[in-house]
Amino acid sequence: MTGHKALSAGGRPLSTRIAASLPELVAHILSSLLAEVPLYGRLPAEELHGEVASIIEHNVRVFGDLLREQRLATVSELDRQRMSARRRAEEGVPLDAVLEAYLLGTSVLWQDITIDATAADFADLQAGQRLLLGYLRQLTAAVSAEYMEARQSLLHAEHDARRSLITALLAGGALDNPAQYAGLPLPDQYAVLVVSAAPHTDEADEAIAGPVAGRRKIRRIQSLFEQFTEEPVLSVLDANGGVVLIPSAPGDTLEWGKLRTLVQQATATAGADVIAAGVIANPAGVPDAVKQAGEILALVRRLGYDPGLYRLTDVLLEYQLSRPSPARAELARLLDPLRANPDLLRTLQAYLRNGLSRTRTATELFVHPNTVDYRLRRITQLTGLNPALPQDLQHLRAAMLAGF
Repeated sequence: MTGHKALSAGGRPLSTRIAASLPELVAHILSSLLAEVPLYGRLPAEELHGEVASIIEHNVRVFGDLLREQRLATVSELDRQRMSARRRAEEGVPLDAVLEAYLLGTSVLWQDITIDATAADFADLQAGQRLLLGYLRQLTAAVSAEYMEARQSLLHAEHDARRSLITALLAGGALDNPAQYAGLPLPDQYAVLVVSAAPHTDEADEAIAGPVAGRRKIRRIQSLFEQFTEEPVLSVLDANGGVVLIPSAPGDTLEWGKLRTLVQQATATAGADVIAAGVIANPAGVPDAVKQAGEILALVRRLGYDPGLYRLTDVLLEYQLSRPSPARAELARLLDPLRANPDLLRTLQAYLRNGLSRTRTATELFVHPNTVDYRLRRITQLTGLNPALPQDLQHLRAAMLAGF
């Protein structure tokens, strides 16, 4: 723009004030950042008085040029701010702190250069503020876009690294190329969870809403697990569940109570029942741990256990009786007479699961308690084993488990 009147305050052009007091303005803005934006106070002194001070100076110079020429910034004048935003993103500085620094800096700058303005300067101050707001609009847009692009690149790289690491851990063997895992730490041990998630009610619509609802459900579960610890949590999950590896720091005693609470929260967060089995393993033992946890999960699901987290210690007898052995096949055959009548098998399973309570069994099966009594009598007639007798009850429990 040419032929314009200089924008002034107190009888002196605003751009001239900036040029004449540049070092003082930069120092004041920097001290204000340290005082009012806590995160900047934690940056290394070398970075503060080097790169940060330099970008402040550049920003002040650019605004001085905009005031003098009464125009908006060019793309090239915002290059350094964009690159600075990219570095802050790579350092993990939150975007709100970056934007707050720019807003605070321009506010301090404007106050300093208009400190002795009078009523006669009203029109110039209005024009200057329009330029200031226009510049802030350009600045925040450019900085935010660059920051978000950098964060997306970092997130993609981290996602790829996590996927590569969990793939290698699940495959077993040595992790031959640590560089491909982008510096992800390898803990002494993992809590290896095999997770099963029931369908959300919205997943019934297979045409459109179903797949979307399934993905959203899993994202909620995944996010909850990732918030459990500051260390990288690895997972391979789909709409039905999958595997989650939660690091345990060196010397740390993993608290299973907290993990149980976490899985309970997952049910609430997902809006669907979540059941999981967990095993502790070092990195090399992850494949075997996944296998065992999968067996535990299959067992508790078949037994109709409630949603939650289960360990081997929760199902020691049940797990052992379900292992291959010469006696297992014979035990399973004790229930052969019931195979033709699924209602009898379901009743026996529910009766055992409900602590031999005919009332609770009837409630679960939506039948009258007398129906439960009738079915139990039929079980005795067909198998020769009476659930009311302790010795027969042990055989029925063992046969039920062996049949899985």
